[in-house]
Amino acid sequence: MEVTINNQNHFLGEACSIERMLNYLAVQTTNGLAIAVNQTIVPKSSWPVHTLQPGDQIILIKATQGG
Repeated sequence: MEVTINNQNHFLGEACSIERMLNYLAVQTTNGLAIAVNQTIVPKSSWPVHTLQPGDQIILIKATQGG
């Protein structure tokens, strides 16, 4: 299945949850991470059960500190 993550196409082997997608991307920490699927923020509590669909547009947003 093909999805777009931060404007880059990715091929995931099968339908999967957001949590499995993060494992596929080798995301080390989810602290300060927000995820939107098709322009809708998905709460972190839903990541294990939110199933991605072919063609989904996913945005990963990482909070940073700075001045």
